Amino acid sequence: MPHAYPFLTPEQKKELSDIAQRIVAPGKGILAADESTGSVAKRFQSINAENTEENRRLYRQLLFTADDRISPCIGGVILFHETMYQKTDGGKVFTEHLKERNMVVGIKVDKGVVPLAGTNGETTTQGLDGLYERCAQYKKDGADFAKWRSVLKITPTTPSRLAIIENANVLARYASICQMHGIVPIIEPEILPDGDHDLKRCQYVTEKVLAAVYKALSDHHVYLEGTLLKPNMVTAGHSCSHKYSNQEIAMSTVTALRRTVPPAVPGVTFLSGGQSEEEASINLNAMNQCPLHRPWALTFSYGRALQASALKAWCGKKENGKACQEEFIKRALANNQACQGKYASSGVSAAGADSLFVANHAY
Repeated sequence: MPHAYPFLTPEQKKELSDIAQRIVAPGKGILAADESTGSVAKRFQSINAENTEENRRLYRQLLFTADDRISPCIGGVILFHETMYQKTDGGKVFTEHLKERNMVVGIKVDKGVVPLAGTNGETTTQGLDGLYERCAQYKKDGADFAKWRSVLKITPTTPSRLAIIENANVLARYASICQMHGIVPIIEPEILPDGDHDLKRCQYVTEKVLAAVYKALSDHHVYLEGTLLKPNMVTAGHSCSHKYSNQEIAMSTVTALRRTVPPAVPGVTFLSGGQSEEEASINLNAMNQCPLHRPWALTFSYGRALQASALKAWCGKKENGKACQEEFIKRALANNQACQGKYASSGVSAAGADSLFVANHAY
């Protein structure tokens, strides 16, 4: 029987749980603005904007300086390393600016996926080397939470037991390292929406993956009250011929979570997984109206589903700044309503209904 050697003091536990609670306070979720330089290149290409460091700074500055209507909507913002050290036009570091707006600063700390030998194209995530030191530095530089993405995929032969166990262990190691430094880890085991599997298969796989993740977190003595989960919603594969209702998706997702995620976890911040902006809001809303008991906050950690229309409105042009911010505010307000089960869909912009699916999505 393992002996308990507590690695967190009561004060450290309180700090972690307070940070997690602030991020998922009622009506609030996360803006994921941690796209790597390569991912931004693809997004900018679609609007014919040049992928320069200055353009990346200008675009993210627009998101971070949107008016006070976003204050009740955004509890935390995940940054990419470069963005963490960039400044507003006024010379204020973005991290300082966000903190003044009462938004918790987060940082992406993984180093991307690499192949898992002997599997059918499965992966694990790298970045544990040096993570202890990097977390210490990021905490000093203003980050209070972090994100690490593991990726699994559904095919007739996957996910394999090896991929499930390996990714669960990597997530648990990452989580315990973050907590030692006062950083709340967001646990992201994403099951990709690629494939033609049905809703039932996705629910089954999601339950198996989450069960393995929480077993690993327990084995690694991770303090659950000071963590957040960022899972996929339970949906059918993108190539599935049957279309399921938002209520069916909500029931399957909440059921999978109820079977696997301990009530000690303060919040579940869903990734949008290539759903259109509108779809991501409607599904989140349906979950918060679901008749099943939900002991955790169910909210959002959206990248594309908060930014697609904003990016299209901006087009890399200074004069479109206001229009870009208005589109972002619109989506932030929609998701603020959705995570309280109060969202009523009102006609969407052309971009809002566009699927944001990218096959085999890598950041």
